[in-house]
Amino acid sequence: MRKPVVLVSTDMKSLDGFEWNAAISAYSDALAHGSDAMPVLLPSLGPALDFESILDRVDGVLLTGSRSNVHPSLYGAETSDANGPYDTRRDATTLPLIRCAVERRIPIFGICRGLQEINVALGGTLVGEVQELEGRRDHRAPEADDQDARFALAHHVEIAPGGRLAKVLGDARIEVNSLHRQAVGRLAPGLSVEATAEDGTVEAVSFDAVPGFAFATQWHPEYWVGSDAASARLFAAFGEALRARMERCNAADAAE
Repeated sequence: MRKPVVLVSTDMKSLDGFEWNAAISAYSDALAHGSDAMPVLLPSLGPALDFESILDRVDGVLLTGSRSNVHPSLYGAETSDANGPYDTRRDATTLPLIRCAVERRIPIFGICRGLQEINVALGGTLVGEVQELEGRRDHRAPEADDQDARFALAHHVEIAPGGRLAKVLGDARIEVNSLHRQAVGRLAPGLSVEATAEDGTVEAVSFDAVPGFAFATQWHPEYWVGSDAASARLFAAFGEALRARMERCNAADAAE
């Protein structure tokens, strides 16, 4: 059997006088080694893309994290320089992609910005600067040039007992990293909270309408997939869901 193919979202980056569609290599590495899947980068071309045709050719979707924030106009909030940077070409690509993937019940894994995109795409809102809310911790990454320090495990999250994520990670608390300023405000219809930080910040959600693996985490499991047990279990479970969907599609094709 072929390896499953996973569509990976990209940022628009300016480099050497060109515009690049880019994704940090840790996501592709985690898919290849943690999920035994083949990553394919999706350019941020917005409405120029035929999402139905693209999703015909892949087995799952991974929505990456990013330094950019989802544009506030997409969830009815005010834009500010302090809340940037923004990436409107990515927004114009990932939000319709999410809606299409949910309709088709395709395995989805959202990470950090990916969780925020999912919430906005399905009708929820975001908090622009969560560290400014009373009673919330500072969820931003530490100031450091060393990536291991920036992605270091920073706080605990509580997994919802009996939830879908608990079936993957168990009900116990786990320790996660934290590199974000935006967070879930009003939860979108069709999403369920699967984990929260000690300050109440939503740390993981699942899609009610999508069976199998359909999760998003506010933390970054891709960075520690080779050494952290919870991160490894998440990517392994994603791979299992991808292969299960492939088998269902192959059986349906054979029956026609």
